[in-house]
Amino acid sequence: MAATKAKRPNLFRRLGDFFKKSWSELKKVTWPNFKTVLKNTGIVLLVVLFFSVIILGSDYLFSWLLSLISPKA
Repeated sequence: MAATKAKRPNLFRRLGDFFKKSWSELKKVTWPNFKTVLKNTGIVLLVVLFFSVIILGSDYLFSWLLSLISPKA
């Protein structure tokens, strides 16, 4: 166990290797342009708005139905 631990490079060498590899992988990424980001953001906001309206409507409907069957205090 001690022999395998001695073969590992120190913490700073491992961190340096990690960041070098991470940076080289980030260079390979194809980043979207601004137009694509705006389009996707708009789609996400519309979907969130749509489901918010659905949840709000169902909440209102169920509270109205419960008020019909529950006795008034």
